[in-house]
Amino acid sequence: MTTPQVKLITTEDGSHSLYHEGLQETYHSFHGAFKESIHVFMLYGLDSWLARNPKKYPIRIFEVGFGTGLNAWLSLVWAEQNQIPVLYHSIEPFPLGPEIYSQLNYIEQDHGIWHYHKYFSALHEVAWNQGGPLSDYFNIKKDQVRLEDSDLYPCDVVFYDAFAPSKQPELWTKEILAPVVDAMRPGAVFTTYCAKGQLKRDLKELGLQVETLPGPPGKKEMTRAWKGV
Repeated sequence: MTTPQVKLITTEDGSHSLYHEGLQETYHSFHGAFKESIHVFMLYGLDSWLARNPKKYPIRIFEVGFGTGLNAWLSLVWAEQNQIPVLYHSIEPFPLGPEIYSQLNYIEQDHGIWHYHKYFSALHEVAWNQGGPLSDYFNIKKDQVRLEDSDLYPCDVVFYDAFAPSKQPELWTKEILAPVVDAMRPGAVFTTYCAKGQLKRDLKELGLQVETLPGPPGKKEMTRAWKGV
């Protein structure tokens, strides 16, 4: 499992993403990597889960696709700002090398979170297949593994951030989703940028309560699904 062949691009909100030359696909929306992650995973993921579970800590997050580390970094910022402990488990079969992630400009964006900038590189420097605390409220474990081979732990929030179904259809089948749903604890939430009808039908068949929500900039819709209590 080697570093993928990628090209640095700048999205419409000024934040970087990567173009995967093999898949001919970007890691984030052209309309804004930063805005997409905030909208899909922070607003409709973490914030929504907390609204329903105001005192249920720690929050256990499972991410499919560590990628650029943007979701993990924003989750760390969220945990520190809210002073809520987060246990973060992310998988990624093809991690980026330092020659790539060191160029990403997320910490240069002016969002009033400059004092968390040091954690972005620290997230990438955490050894793969190991874990531990990175800050007072954030503990991370990164596994270099494919989803079908990963050990899944009980989780409260799922960030499903694989490449699009048109590019990686094997990661969007009902069979591959079933163990993820099984790992979700009662009341857990599954959130993704994808709004494909087949995904929503599969999640419903797996027992989740599915919502179609407004998408991030440039995308009409996204999907969120809840597991019953």
